[in-house]
Amino acid sequence: MDDYWKEVENITRSGGEAGRGEGGGEGEIQEEEQQKIPEEGEQEEAWLTEAGLARLFDDSLAADQDQEEDNAVFLSTLTRSQVAAVERRVTSLQQTLLRRRNRQHVPDVRDIFRHPEKDEEPSKPKEGNENGQQDVTSAAEAETELNVEVAFSEQALTYRDNQQRLKVTTSPNSPDDKLPNFKLLRDKTGQTRIGDLSPLDMKKVRRLVLVESTALFDTAGIDLKAHKAVKVKTKESGLFGVPLATLLDQDQRRAAGTKVPFILQRLISHIEEEGLDTEGLLRIPGAAIRVKSLCQELESLFHDGAFQWEQLKQHDAASLLKLLIRELPHPLLTVKYLNAFIAVNKLPTKKQQLQALNLLVLLLPEANRDTLKALVEFFQRVIDHQGKNKMTLNNVSVVMAPNIFMFKGFRSKVTEQQEFSMATSTANIVRLLIRYQNLLWTIPKFIMTQVRHQNMESHRKQNKERAVRKLLKKITTDKPSDKAVPEESSQGFIRVQAPQFSKVSMAVQLTGELQAADVLTRFLSQDSSVAVKPEELCLYEIGGNIKERCLDGETYMKDLFQLNPTAEWVIRAAQR
Repeated sequence: MDDYWKEVENITRSGGEAGRGEGGGEGEIQEEEQQKIPEEGEQEEAWLTEAGLARLFDDSLAADQDQEEDNAVFLSTLTRSQVAAVERRVTSLQQTLLRRRNRQHVPDVRDIFRHPEKDEEPSKPKEGNENGQQDVTSAAEAETELNVEVAFSEQALTYRDNQQRLKVTTSPNSPDDKLPNFKLLRDKTGQTRIGDLSPLDMKKVRRLVLVESTALFDTAGIDLKAHKAVKVKTKESGLFGVPLATLLDQDQRRAAGTKVPFILQRLISHIEEEGLDTEGLLRIPGAAIRVKSLCQELESLFHDGAFQWEQLKQHDAASLLKLLIRELPHPLLTVKYLNAFIAVNKLPTKKQQLQALNLLVLLLPEANRDTLKALVEFFQRVIDHQGKNKMTLNNVSVVMAPNIFMFKGFRSKVTEQQEFSMATSTANIVRLLIRYQNLLWTIPKFIMTQVRHQNMESHRKQNKERAVRKLLKKITTDKPSDKAVPEESSQGFIRVQAPQFSKVSMAVQLTGELQAADVLTRFLSQDSSVAVKPEELCLYEIGGNIKERCLDGETYMKDLFQLNPTAEWVIRAAQR
């Protein structure tokens, strides 16, 4: 961990003031006000509100029938461990509110969740393999295969209840090749990545992920004390010490749809243009005085395009990149979830740690998530040249951890022992983020299944109301139902719409081997003049039990059709 403490020393020596210009006094006040420990009950209240369940503890809120039905549908799709997580927060908050004696009535948790009768067997989500049978596998298999069909918290419960406590043998200092080579169990209905879903379905995903991540930590007895980010004065323009949202707002005025700040993109590209074979890249700091001067030049010249990039040394550019990250007024991993990221190390197995990180990445605000993705992708490209630059996964993780986790004012809030403990913990988290980035930015299938169930239940209620109206209007039976399966589909074909092609639709036969990529290839083979680049096109699943979803090229269409037979299929430019 020598490199970690050298990096901390470099950060301390730089004073963290580069790029802030004059008026450092106000910056110092801001350091101490970034985090606020919630008062009793405040954390549970915030959690339930974030999960969209505020009515469970505050019946004084205006009743909204649609919201009530939405909550009922949401709660009906939760697993036993997810239900337990909600119950635990409601019960804890009830006890707090009773102590305060400032509520006339709060709902009893027993009224929210109906427990099965004694003769009833509680419904449990399937465990084990996809046939519902419990697999008996070796420890090696269990540590390499990721089951994303069963809720992570349910898997953790099974692990805990069976007392199969495997020791976590890897440590932040172990060789890179000692990390398990995790792989996802193959899903023929396709992998869903962040950005593939509509905003409406992503809202459902986020609610479910919040409950699931909490349930996963609960199984290990980890009580997360989330801090609140308080509003503080921040710079309204510029580059360094500017909120991430402000950086993106500035850039989106120049180029709509920008997801990662231009300055971060430009620093990364400059480092890569200079070559990634440089020994000690990211580890060797630039000269502090020169870096401070470069910050001021970038602040005044970057947006005008007048900054002299050819004069920027590679190690100075790397120092500027690290400074940009740690000078953010709030941590890249956010004040709200920073403690949860650190607590990942307390989970008993690497598999559970990876599962928790997957959920936490999904919880991050879009801007933070996209920026983090750009960084870990860059770190991996640096590691790919480790034969010459000597920057292994472990080296990069150790150097970058303090820049990602040490927000302003951090060192004044922790003891030396806490800081030492966090050194190994945070380096391990960065290692996992880099090593497993291809898995972490995906949406687990069990979450997708719960989203589909919510949509189906909502449709069922809507269709029931529609059916009543149709009966009242005496609609004739020969009029097709809104949700009827198309005749072509019942004969083993689907109709694919492609409005930007000369052939705007095509009937495609469903075979056991037909994949989404094959459908795109058929259209492209008949019309090569389409304006959109082939790699930017996506086959979308629209309607039925999903709002819309951009399909992974390896999605087997027949399997997906069986899962969502009333969907429409449309080829268009991907909207990621």
